[in-house]
Amino acid sequence: MRDSPRKDGQAVLTGTPPSPAPDEDPGQSAGITSVEVPTLRLGAGTPERPPLSAQFTSSSRGARFARRLAVRRMADWGYPPESDVACAVAVVVGEPAANAVRHGRVPGRDFRLRLSLDAVAGLVRVEVADAAGERRPAAGPVLPGPGAESGRGLLLVEALAVRWGSAPRHPVGKTIWAEISAGPSAEAAR
Repeated sequence: MRDSPRKDGQAVLTGTPPSPAPDEDPGQSAGITSVEVPTLRLGAGTPERPPLSAQFTSSSRGARFARRLAVRRMADWGYPPESDVACAVAVVVGEPAANAVRHGRVPGRDFRLRLSLDAVAGLVRVEVADAAGERRPAAGPVLPGPGAESGRGLLLVEALAVRWGSAPRHPVGKTIWAEISAGPSAEAAR
């Protein structure tokens, strides 16, 4: 799987998705720490760091691949997979992608991931769009009951993101977006 920038700065994906390693637990995530975040404007990326935009099947494999591709793009941008930023992006991509598959699935429709980096502002913007517009999340996360087996995903997004929300997607559907503090990349620190 590789991507190449187009003239408009978007990435075009070619190839086939990588298969998960036999010993890999796709649900396992690394430790995440809190991050201090400034409130800054988000740009559209740069030619050296083009945004990632890709469409995935509405399946658990599609959600897993979206998360893995986001971590790979973060590595391309200088944030190693084990870094706090890449781990936060993995969770923030994984939760709305899983929700798009579970709650936003419309037969015959895929979901879309867009990931962009504003190095000047130090923010990564994650956008996950699906075709089900009538089911938008509440303005703030709802606490699940003590015995509930699900319902904590948006609590994680809220804890890791500077800000997050949802917006209508035209002509149909919704987009869940979040902005994550990135700070300088490992390459910039050298």
